Amino acid sequence: MAITPIAIHGDEDVQVSGLTLDSRDVTSGFLFAASRGVHTDGHLYIAKAIELGATVILCEEAGDMQAGVTYIVVENAAEALGYLASEYYENPSRNITLVGITGTNGKTSIATMLYQCFMNLGHKTGLLSTIKYSIDGVDTVSTHTTPNSVRINELLAEMVDAGCEYAFMEVSSHALHQYRTAGLEFKGGVFTNITHDHLDYHTDFKEYIYTKKRLFDGLSSEAFALVNKDDKNGATMVQNTKATKYTYSLKSVSDFKTKVLESDFDGMLLDLGGMEVWLRLVGHFNAYNVLAVYGVAFLLDKDHMDIVTALSAINSVDGRFQNIKGGGVTAIVDYAHTPDALQNVVDTINAIRTKNEQLITVVGCGGDRDKAKRPVMARIACQASDRVILTSDNPRTEDANTIIEEMMAGVEPQNYKKVLKIVDREEAIKTAISLSQTGDVILVAGKGHETYQEIDGVRHPFDDKEVITKNLKLIKD
Repeated sequence: MAITPIAIHGDEDVQVSGLTLDSRDVTSGFLFAASRGVHTDGHLYIAKAIELGATVILCEEAGDMQAGVTYIVVENAAEALGYLASEYYENPSRNITLVGITGTNGKTSIATMLYQCFMNLGHKTGLLSTIKYSIDGVDTVSTHTTPNSVRINELLAEMVDAGCEYAFMEVSSHALHQYRTAGLEFKGGVFTNITHDHLDYHTDFKEYIYTKKRLFDGLSSEAFALVNKDDKNGATMVQNTKATKYTYSLKSVSDFKTKVLESDFDGMLLDLGGMEVWLRLVGHFNAYNVLAVYGVAFLLDKDHMDIVTALSAINSVDGRFQNIKGGGVTAIVDYAHTPDALQNVVDTINAIRTKNEQLITVVGCGGDRDKAKRPVMARIACQASDRVILTSDNPRTEDANTIIEEMMAGVEPQNYKKVLKIVDREEAIKTAISLSQTGDVILVAGKGHETYQEIDGVRHPFDDKEVITKNLKLIKD
């Protein structure tokens, strides 16, 4: 264990039957980690954990100690738990080639494409992403972009047991800030970009950047660090890393570079290492993603021709520029929930369409999240679209009407006439389809792969793709 305890009270040789940060999961013989989190202090649940059978308490302050219980006092319980979890599950990250992907946009796409690519190359592979956890083709719905340290190590151990050689993992800023990746040994790290996001959580933009940087600060001299050179923060990410540094770009001189030769709503043609490759992916943002995937595969000693062949078989990621056609209309579902991501998507659409058709954009912003991006998202949608429908996303505990009005603050007066406000997301999508004509493009942004809508803290079944498919057929056929 890389964490030195401040003190240990009780039996130091006690055996545990499991580890958890959640007192509700405790059963007989468990170690309960009392961490001071964002919303609650785990120390408040120590007595409850002991009542449920915890025999070891990992904590930052022991307080009133009970007989028969071992207390391990550390400076940072969340960080210590990461190292303990790695040891408990026999250090699975040492027995698999683990690569972490961080940044604001592109994490899910790159991690998922890497998983598909290495599966196509014939390797047993694991994936930890926003959408799902996968172990050699067996999928489980994910609960977090990056799960807690115990769950990460449990999943990695399952991957090792299943014979996986590689694992690709999204690493969120929340996870880095909360030490969920402590104790993991990454063989490589990828940086995509930094844009406006999560400033409801991080104190400011600088703290957000330096939190992302932790992934690269922790890499060993035997690892690689691959960063997007076209993002000015790429150099910052690797300032102090011990890893070998590599870059990828579309615009700059770099180690890995590509050029988009052709693009339409069905895919794009790339020049990749002097070879033309047609991919079922769309947009310059996906060209960056593909290039990162190619770079990782190359740095992991895969053959150029084999990589290109594997990439050509990759499918679009669920809810990422996902194309649904019906009645002469093209509908695109995308997870874009940041200004930069939305700008990328509308720019991609406008670069492909002829302008003889409408772009109708349906967009909302999530509740209980960064409010500063709301007017920016609406302004981007209005500047790039012919019609805009502002609607609810996941309002969570906020009032959806209030969120929409905060978005409206970013709409310029000359664009007022092109905007409709429809709180009900299904009605908003129906209206967009009813306003469309043959050849038009409808963008439904913000929720992507999600199959629920969270209103007043309750998740209700809702899938943009299902609503679009049903209404395209109903209205257009």
